[in-house]
Amino acid sequence: MLDLKAAYRILSQASRLMVGVPDYDGYVIHQMTRHPDDPVMSYEEFFRNRQDARYGGGGATRCC
Repeated sequence: MLDLKAAYRILSQASRLMVGVPDYDGYVIHQMTRHPDDPVMSYEEFFRNRQDARYGGGGATRCC
C-alpha cells in the first residue's frame, strides 16, 4: 500500500504532466540509468528543450 508521501508525489507528477509541465526528476533518473555516458541537461536547458519540442521553437507559425 502506498504511503501518503508516495501518493502525493505520484499525484503531483501526474498533475504537472496534465498541464504540460515536464518531469525533470524523471528525466534525470532516466538519463542516469539508461544513458550514463551522456550529459544531463540543467533544468533550464531541459525546460527549453521540452517547450521547443512541444511548440516548435525557432520559428513563428502564425497565419497573419
